[in-house]
Amino acid sequence: MASDCLDHSALIETAIAADGAARSPLVASWSRSARLHGLDPDSKSPPKRLTEVALRDLRDEMGPLARAAAPSLDHLFQAVGGMGCCVLLADRHGVPVERRGMPGDDRTFEEWGLWPGAVWSEAEEGTNGIGTCLIEHRPVTIHRDQHYLSRNVALGCMAAPLHDHEGRLAGVLDVSSCRSDFTESVARLIALTVAETARRIDAEVFRLAFPHARITLVPGEDRTAGALVAIDADDLVIGATYSARQALDLSADLVRNPIPASDLLGIAAAETLDEAERGVLARALARARGNVSAAARSLGVSRATFHRKLGRLGSDHLAGASVLHSRKDTAATCRNSATGCALVLPATADRPPTKSDY
Repeated sequence: MASDCLDHSALIETAIAADGAARSPLVASWSRSARLHGLDPDSKSPPKRLTEVALRDLRDEMGPLARAAAPSLDHLFQAVGGMGCCVLLADRHGVPVERRGMPGDDRTFEEWGLWPGAVWSEAEEGTNGIGTCLIEHRPVTIHRDQHYLSRNVALGCMAAPLHDHEGRLAGVLDVSSCRSDFTESVARLIALTVAETARRIDAEVFRLAFPHARITLVPGEDRTAGALVAIDADDLVIGATYSARQALDLSADLVRNPIPASDLLGIAAAETLDEAERGVLARALARARGNVSAAARSLGVSRATFHRKLGRLGSDHLAGASVLHSRKDTAATCRNSATGCALVLPATADRPPTKSDY
């Protein structure tokens, strides 16, 4: 074991001395661990752990994200738990707050520090899945001797970043294994699942933050990328996921400074009052399934006013729809005040109703 540690330490020192950091993200992380954080790769100190009180406070802070992520954590564990893996949800400082694992593996994972309350930041543990993912803000796989500390070289860790509804880094999703038969090819397959699950969690957090908005996929983006925007009733973009912000090169605070969806996404939209009113009439008529009277009532105007607006706006396709509905009407009914009898006035398809029809 001592020889293995020396070999691992020598491998790291050689890679850093050869200026491998300029060519390899892994060696760059090793260099940070050695030069920035001053860590000894042969250190035998166990992982740092938070007190129960500190962990409880951290769980309270992470509560909304943890609740949104819970179904995805369960689903991910169902996929990987049988391979001797555990699932961890860590905060933005690298501290796991939630875990899924097989009861029979709990003792082993707790000894390794793959447990809620352990600190897996790069500053404390050197190169590792959770800590390096937080530093590099991208999915990473750190397999066995790619870890910086010699005591972690039995681990395989696949991690992906998580974000809040404003696209800010909020934590890490991690799957880790300490089984001797855990191969690098299996790790790569699991890493894809971890990244996809992280995007799914991001999307769920985003939807919960904008319950009354229209959630739209950014045009042209891969549907698995989670590039979503939230659009309010005024067609203003009021939120965007991290993936959407990356795709659109967007850094604005959309809650305070929303952007017209047509400007941001290139979607055609009404830009004049007449166009906006035409859209209101069209939606009302569509909701009423072509029933002009019902459409007019929904807008709080008379049937005659509705027809007049159609004519003024030159909405031929809407006028045609209203005429078609008029043809289906059997008659317009009113009451003669002198005789008290109901008068039936035939509806005409060649003109809209006038005041005399009522």
